[in-house]
Amino acid sequence: MLARIILLLLAVAIAPSVSAEKITIAAASDLRYCLDEVFADFRKAHPGDEVDVVYGSSGKFKTQIEQGAPFDLFFSADIAFPRDLLKANLAAGEVHPYATGRLVLWSKTIDAKNLKVTDLTRDDIRKIAIANPQHAPYGKRAEEALRAGGVWEKVEGKLVLGENIAQTAQFAESGNAQVGMIALALVLGPEMAGKGSYNLVPDTLHEPLEQGFVITKRAADNPLAKAFADYMGSQQTRAVMVRYGFALPGEASGH
Repeated sequence: MLARIILLLLAVAIAPSVSAEKITIAAASDLRYCLDEVFADFRKAHPGDEVDVVYGSSGKFKTQIEQGAPFDLFFSADIAFPRDLLKANLAAGEVHPYATGRLVLWSKTIDAKNLKVTDLTRDDIRKIAIANPQHAPYGKRAEEALRAGGVWEKVEGKLVLGENIAQTAQFAESGNAQVGMIALALVLGPEMAGKGSYNLVPDTLHEPLEQGFVITKRAADNPLAKAFADYMGSQQTRAVMVRYGFALPGEASGH
């Protein structure tokens, strides 16, 4: 009897160590709805494992990882950031391009279907939401588009800066700005789908929003991190990305 009890106790003590893996992912906030769907599908195949995600500004995540933040994968809206981590020996293996994002002009109150960057000087457009160009890739591209359109100086005083592209979309959706220069992926997400109207910002006005991810150095030997990296290349994941308006590497956008 005592032997059986000892065996049961040993089984309970050992079981957690052989069943559960865990990863924490830092992801650009334009992926909020898209990756949520991908995670849901991935978890079905890994029910005993734990996948946590934090959404935010790509530039801030890069800085946090450089300072030792415990992220296992980093999904950036600007592929340059994970490439910088690789150069700094803070990444395990290569940087994987996963998508090209698109920037749109979106409004809840103004008909934006034909709205152009040059229209943002209009008097009825008093506030324009963009992500902070200092650390948010979509904000940097928005500034590039405004400068290329020759209106940066004219609209700079109207700008409301979001910490990341998700907060920027909230500013526009709440009415704190008449127009938002935001990610197509968020416009197509469940909170904004069917609301307002939008027009794509010509990608000739800014550098491409080429996005990429990397496994960080701390997760070099984490099998779950490798499994999720592989899953990003699956047909199921690619279909989700396309549905949210992303162009896949080597493919032209259908929008």
